[in-house]
Amino acid sequence: MLLRIQRQGLDFKPRILIVTRLIPDAKGTTCNQRLERVTGTDHTHILRIPFRSDKGILRKWISRFDVWPYLEKYTEDAASEIVAELQGIPDFIIGNYSDGNLVASLLAYKMGVTQCTIAHALEKTKYPDSDIYWKNFDDKYHFSCQFTADILAMNNADFIITSTYQEIAGTKNTVGQYESHTGFTLPGLYRVVHGIDVFDPKFNIVSPGADMTIYFPYLEKDNRLTALHGSIEKMLYDPKQTSDWIGVLNDRAKPIIFSMARLDHVKNITGLVELYGKNAKLRELANLVVVAGYIDVTKSKDREEIAEIEKMHELIKQYDLHGQFRWITAQTNRARNGELYRYIADTKGAFVQPAFYEAFGLTVVEAMTCGLPTFATCHGGPAEVIENGVSGFHIDPYHPDQAAALMADFFQQCKEDLSHWKRISDGGLQRIYERYTWKIYSERLMTLAGVYSFWKFVSKLERRETRRYLEMFYILKFRDLVKTVPLAIEDRH
Repeated sequence: MLLRIQRQGLDFKPRILIVTRLIPDAKGTTCNQRLERVTGTDHTHILRIPFRSDKGILRKWISRFDVWPYLEKYTEDAASEIVAELQGIPDFIIGNYSDGNLVASLLAYKMGVTQCTIAHALEKTKYPDSDIYWKNFDDKYHFSCQFTADILAMNNADFIITSTYQEIAGTKNTVGQYESHTGFTLPGLYRVVHGIDVFDPKFNIVSPGADMTIYFPYLEKDNRLTALHGSIEKMLYDPKQTSDWIGVLNDRAKPIIFSMARLDHVKNITGLVELYGKNAKLRELANLVVVAGYIDVTKSKDREEIAEIEKMHELIKQYDLHGQFRWITAQTNRARNGELYRYIADTKGAFVQPAFYEAFGLTVVEAMTCGLPTFATCHGGPAEVIENGVSGFHIDPYHPDQAAALMADFFQQCKEDLSHWKRISDGGLQRIYERYTWKIYSERLMTLAGVYSFWKFVSKLERRETRRYLEMFYILKFRDLVKTVPLAIEDRH
C-alpha cells in the first residue's frame, strides 16, 4: 500500500484498523486493551470494542456461535469508535467470518463505503444437512441466525474474496460453500430460491499465504531459531507429565507425524489419533504429536471442545498410546510454532490436516512453506493447494483406514529411499512459491479494492431493489431470530 501511494505521487499516511471484540476480564492476553499497534507495522492498529447489551458490558469470552444478540449494538459502538479514531469515515471495509461480515455489512451500508466479504468458512457445508435439520442444531449452534447473516452479508458486499475455486462452485463431486447458498430450505422458517449467483463478477479468488519471516524452509540454517530448540525439545520429549503436555515418545529416532488445529469436531484431531491408534504399521514407523486445545477439560468453556477433550483421553486409554503419542496444549507463540514445523521436518516427519472440511487450510500452507511433507483433507481448499502425490497428499477423513495406510506407505518408502521425503518436501515448496504468498495476496487485494471502489463510484450502481429487500429481510426475519439466542450467563454490570 505504501509503495502504491508513493508511486501515485500522493502524500498521506494510511490507517488500517482491525476491529474486534474487547474482553475486559481477559487474562494473559491483550484482549482487554482498547488500542494496540500491530507488531512490525507503523499504520495498523487493533481497535477493540466490547459486546454490550441492556444488562451492561459482557466481560468474558463467549463462543462464536453465541454472539448474535450483541452484534447490532456492537455495530453502533464500532461506527462511533472508528470515526473517532480515523477522524472521518473509512474508504474500505473488509469483513471476515459470519459475524464480522454482518457487522461489516451494517457499517458499509451506514457509511456508504465499499465492502469486501471474506467468508473464511461458511458453516453450512461443514455440518451436513444443517439446513434441513436446523432445529436439531439450533440450541447449540444457532445456525438459523448464522445462515441468515451469511445470506445478508454475501448479497450486500460489493465484492467477495475466496481462497479457492471450490469455495465458490465446488468440484464435480462436491457443492461449493457459496453454491450451497444458491437454494436451500430451513423448514418452518424460510426457503431460499436464489440466495447468491456464483457467476456474479463480484467473486474473486485470492489465496492467502504464510508469513515468510516466520514460516520459512527448514534448510535455511542461518535463519533457524536454534535458541528455541531447547524449549521445543522439552515440549516434545520431556517425560514429566504436566497440564501443558501429556504422553511420552520412547523412540526419538522415529519421524514425527504432526498436527496442529483447534480441538473441535470439524478439525477432526481425535479422528487422526484414532486412525493412528488402529494402524500398527504406522505406529511402528512414526510417532504422533498433536497440538490442540486444552488437556484439562475444566479449563475449556466451549461445548464442542469439551466433548473432544473427553474423547481424546478415552482414545489414549483405548489404544494404549503411551510411548508413541504426545498431546500438547494450543500454542500461541507464532515464532516458536514456525520453528516447531522445521524441527518436525528435521525428524523427516510429516504434517497432517485431517479435517472433515477445511475452507482453505492455512496450517497446510505454513507446513509446506517450512518444507514439511503434508497430508491434508480432500474436502475443501487443501485439495487445490496440494497436487496429490507431487506436493503432498490428499486424504479422506471419512475413510480413515485408507488415510492411515497412505501415511504408512509414505514412511515405509522414505525408510527405503531417503530421497522420497525430499521430493515431496521440494514439491510443496515449489507449489507455495508459485501461488501462496502474502505478497501476491496483498497486490491482488489492493487492485481489487481500487477496481470495485471505482466501479461503485462511476456507475452509481446502488442496487436499490436488492438493498431494500435485504433491509426488510434483516428487520423482519433476522432480528426475530436473534431474540431466540440467550444472552451469555457471564453478562453483568
